[in-house]
Formats: sequence, C-alpha cells, structure tokens
Amino acid sequence: MTESESIRLDLWLWATRFFKTRSLAKTAIQTGKVLVNGDRVKPSRSVKVGDSLVVTRGVETFHVVVAGLLEKRAAYVVASTMYVESAESIAAREIARAELRASATGYRAPETKPDKRARRLIRALGDIDAL
Repeated sequence: MTESESIRLDLWLWATRFFKTRSLAKTAIQTGKVLVNGDRVKPSRSVKVGDSLVVTRGVETFHVVVAGLLEKRAAYVVASTMYVESAESIAAREIARAELRASATGYRAPETKPDKRARRLIRALGDIDAL
C-alpha cells in the first residue's frame, strides 16, 4: 500500500488488475470506458480513497468505490481488497454473463456443406469465412 493520498488512475487500474497493462488502462480511460464520480477523465487523474468508479471492460461493467491505493501490481487477493464493488454491480454482471452463455448455446453449426445456391449467396454477402 502507498502512503500518499492519491495515485494516477491508470496506475491504480493496472495495480488492482482491472487491466493487464497500463497501456490498456490508459486506452480505456481515453475512450470513456472509465468514469470517476460520473465524469470522463484523463489517465493522469489522481484517484483517492472514496472515489466512485465505473469501469467497462468488454461486456462487463464494474461499479466500485476505491478502498485503498496500490502503486505496484499485487496478487489478486490483495488487489481485490483495494476496492468495494456494489451488490447491484455483481448481480448485473452475473445476469449479463448468463445471458451471454444462453445466446452462445443457441448457435447451431450447419449439418451439411452449403449447396451451389447457398455458396453464391455467401459470396454475394462477402462472408468468405463461412465457406
């Protein structure tokens, strides 16, 4: 843990394992996928204990409150103690994850190769990977 009162946002996101690299954290902040107290910010923004963050990573959205500061990347067990995630956020992520699994199971691969007409339609649509 650090003795300072604040730390850079991109460094905190990397240290608490929201992103694999600081570069990914910086890109996410710049593209508006990380909000601090409801506002878009720069990667160099100082984050303090008690700040509220909304972190969107892929299809997952985390609503967390900063509980501690880390300057160096730590093990997940230590890093997860540096923030408190709301119960609504956890429930919403579980529901989204279940919906994603359900939609993935709805796909059925074709049982046979496409016939001549289907191949022409596929080429017309430009979906070369479907062949």
